Amino acid sequence: MSDARFQLVFSTFSGGDRARSVAELLVRRGRAACVNIVPGFESVYRWAGAVESGTEQLLIMNTHNDAYPALQQTLRELHPYELPEIVAVGIEDALPAYLQWLSAGLQPKVDAPA
Repeated sequence: MSDARFQLVFSTFSGGDRARSVAELLVRRGRAACVNIVPGFESVYRWAGAVESGTEQLLIMNTHNDAYPALQQTLRELHPYELPEIVAVGIEDALPAYLQWLSAGLQPKVDAPA
């Protein structure tokens, strides 16, 4: 089933409890139906002309196109980074029952394919 109306959104956070508190808030507010927290990986990146590295956590958020603008706004408000990574990728294929469950957890409510 192809349904790119649903998205996975990725964002990295430094260590600590900030990623978990943001994940819980996004789910409570219905911006994401589910947020996976992938702990303890190293990122290497260029910032302000220098190559940097650090241990981060990755949030993988399940949402819908209609909920994405509010999710992005909430992330930008709460994120500790000056320039946070916020990348959305369309879900091209998924179990219909999973998309229905995902849809039920979002605000505003969105329709999932039957």
